[in-house]
Amino acid sequence: MKLSFFTMPIHPLDKPVAQSLKEDREAFILADQLGFAEAYCGEHTTDKAEIITSCVAFLASLAYETKNIRLGTGTINMPNSHPARIAAEVAMLDHMLEGRLNFGISPGGLMSDAEIFGSMDKDRNAMFLESINMVLDIWAGESPYDLKGEFWEITTGRTSNMDIGQGEIIKPFQAPHPPIVGTAVAPFSKGVTAMAARGWQPISGNFLLPKWAATHWPNYVEGCKQGGITPSYEDWRVAKNICVAKDEATARAYARDPGSPYVYYYSQLLTKMRAGKRLNLFKEDQNMPDEDVTLDYVLDRLVIHGDPSSVADQVLKLREETGPFQHLVYAGHDWTDYDLGREGMILMAEKVMPILDEATKSEPPAVAA
Repeated sequence: MKLSFFTMPIHPLDKPVAQSLKEDREAFILADQLGFAEAYCGEHTTDKAEIITSCVAFLASLAYETKNIRLGTGTINMPNSHPARIAAEVAMLDHMLEGRLNFGISPGGLMSDAEIFGSMDKDRNAMFLESINMVLDIWAGESPYDLKGEFWEITTGRTSNMDIGQGEIIKPFQAPHPPIVGTAVAPFSKGVTAMAARGWQPISGNFLLPKWAATHWPNYVEGCKQGGITPSYEDWRVAKNICVAKDEATARAYARDPGSPYVYYYSQLLTKMRAGKRLNLFKEDQNMPDEDVTLDYVLDRLVIHGDPSSVADQVLKLREETGPFQHLVYAGHDWTDYDLGREGMILMAEKVMPILDEATKSEPPAVAA
């Protein structure tokens, strides 16, 4: 199995921003040192808890401090920027990383971001699709560009001078472009099918109940069929909130006691999802009343915690519910306790993963549907 890392991240409002950003960078560097395959970060503009405002800027700060890990935008919220800006910045970052970049994209889910960028009352899914198509057309094309859509127009026809290189956006290091990854958080996500049909790969979100994450695999298979692609469990990333400590008592306290970063994470997320009328993500039964979706209800179902042996058992049980994915994504949280935050990642890589590797060694490296 592969192990990767994904952090939104969500930090306490009273924690110094500089400290949070420094610790976020440390987590990525540690993941590289521990042999994590990939590491992603999210971005938001209007959220004092989620302080990474640009995936590209944050990952650029890590380009020359990491050696092997693939870094991923997780995600660039496409309607919040201009497609030409996205194409140029992502291509630059791909060169800085010399091809160690995954291009994670989404329409963006934070309504305050949508409001500040003027897209709250627009069809953001249509904006997302137009934007990514324009980015890909820029990378595939040559100057002068002549792209016209409902939301953007892109041209350099009046100013292009290719004798001196003016008017053309650099192409990515990876040809034809970095792998494209999308995070899926909806049960029975049709987006998973559409992504797979275009050769893109999904991450099943860490705040999705296992029974709903399980619905992504059939849709992924269907999309692969449409695109003439052989589906593989190696390409299906499933994210999970995991708290590993040396003993059960420490893990239980750090995962569930007042002041826990996991409790804080889900108190924030639950508030946002309730306001956005998206509590269905947390419901075992879609008909259950919203008031039954409590913080304890969510934590019981979405946070794995324990010593390495217990965590490994819980991950194997998770695979029984979702299907045998072969790429586990460890969700990052605030290092409320600096030592426990680091130790959890170390134990995950050095103690939990060997158990999972041994338990799944008889499975083919690529399990086609």
